[in-house]
Amino acid sequence: MNQPTLGKKIAALRKQNGMTQLELAEKMSVTDKAVSKWERDLSLPDVSAFPKLAEIFHVTVDELMQVHTSATKSTAKDKIPTIVPLALKAVALAMGVAVAVLSFLGQITPEAAVGMLGIGLACLALIHFPTENP
Repeated sequence: MNQPTLGKKIAALRKQNGMTQLELAEKMSVTDKAVSKWERDLSLPDVSAFPKLAEIFHVTVDELMQVHTSATKSTAKDKIPTIVPLALKAVALAMGVAVAVLSFLGQITPEAAVGMLGIGLACLALIHFPTENP
């Protein structure tokens, strides 16, 4: 079961304590619009406000902070399908730019330019090969 976001938790605790957004705002010395934004996850309370929120709701700061975030834990292995094509595109672009700049400056031989462009094309070709899915 997913835990709520911080905003949903604040809204639920506020309602459990029979408070309106305006009443909570007054106790927290903020506007009701600020409370509304917290509850809609558009902004967060200042970190220094958490002890006061916990006191108002009769919970610990730890209980208040036990919320679900939209971010998921990902491992390096999960990022490979995104990183590898990006790196290959970056190498291809770098080779193309390097050949263009070095040619403009007269600092590259045609053979070296062809070799560098070949590396760039090979990188672009690798992006289109199917990958294994274990």
